[in-house]
Amino acid sequence: MTPLLFHKYHGLGNDYLVCHHSVAARLSNEQIRILCHPHYGIGSDGLLIDSGDNINPTLRIINPDGSEAEKSGNGLRIYARYLFDIGRVGHLPFLVHTAGGDVQCRVDEDKHQVRVDMGRANFNPAALPALIDLPEALNYPLALAEETLSVSLVSMGNPHCVVPVTRLDLAQVHRLGPQIENHPLFPKRTNVQLVEVIDRQTLRIGIWERGAGFTLASGSSSCAAASVMRKLNRVDDNVSVQMPGGQLQISFSGDFHVRMRGPVHKIASLTLDEDCFIGGEEALRQGGKH
Repeated sequence: MTPLLFHKYHGLGNDYLVCHHSVAARLSNEQIRILCHPHYGIGSDGLLIDSGDNINPTLRIINPDGSEAEKSGNGLRIYARYLFDIGRVGHLPFLVHTAGGDVQCRVDEDKHQVRVDMGRANFNPAALPALIDLPEALNYPLALAEETLSVSLVSMGNPHCVVPVTRLDLAQVHRLGPQIENHPLFPKRTNVQLVEVIDRQTLRIGIWERGAGFTLASGSSSCAAASVMRKLNRVDDNVSVQMPGGQLQISFSGDFHVRMRGPVHKIASLTLDEDCFIGGEEALRQGGKH
C-alpha cells in the first residue's frame, strides 16, 4: 500500500500539508481533522492535495474542519514551491487549476520567494456569495448581535469580508471573526480581515479564516484587504501587507488585477502512522479543538 507521505511547508507561519491525491483518497474528513490537529496529528492550517497530472497541476484545498476552499494565496505559493521541489516545474511561469479559477505562479531564482497572479478582485456580493442585492458592498452596515460594523466585500475566487479599524487589535479578530464568518448573509461563510491603514503603501491586518480560525498569515486575505483599500483610494498600486507572521507584497495593474509575492519555507517530509487516527478520533469526538 502507498505510504501516507506528506510534505509540510509554511508561508509566514501559515502552514500546510501537501500530499498526492492517491494519499488524500484514503482519508475521511474526520481523519483530515485529526491530521491537521496540532496535538493528535501533524498540525496544519489545511491540506493541499496535488490532484492533477504531470502536465496540468491541479490544487484542492481542504480546511482543518474538513470543508473545501476555492483558493488560497499562501496555499498556492506553497503548492508552487512543492512542484518546484519535486521537479515538476522550473523557474518559468506555469498555470495551476483551482476551484476558484486558473492561477499563474512562478518560483523566483531564490526558490524561497514565489509570485502568484491572483486574478481580478470582484466586488460583486453575488461572487462571494453574499445575500446583498447590490452591484458592490463597500462600507456596508453589517449588523452583529451587539453592534453594527462598516464592512466591504470582495471575492478573490474565495469570499472575504474586510473590516477597517483605526488600530488593529488581535483580540478583536478573535471576537468578531467567528461572528462574521458565520453571519447569515454569507451562505458559504466568509474569510474575515480587520485592516489598519498605516500609510498609502502599508497595511496591517488580522485574519480569521473560514474553516480554520485565527491564522498568522494569508495570501488571499492580503490581496482582499489591499484590493478593498485600493478601491476606497486609501492605498496606492504597490502595498506591503503586514501580518503577525510577516509581510507580503501586493501590486495592482489594470482593472484591479492583483499580484502577490512572498516567502515559502519547507519544514519536513514525513510518513504518517495510521495509529494517529485511532488515538485522535475519540478525543475529537469528545470535543478536542484544532
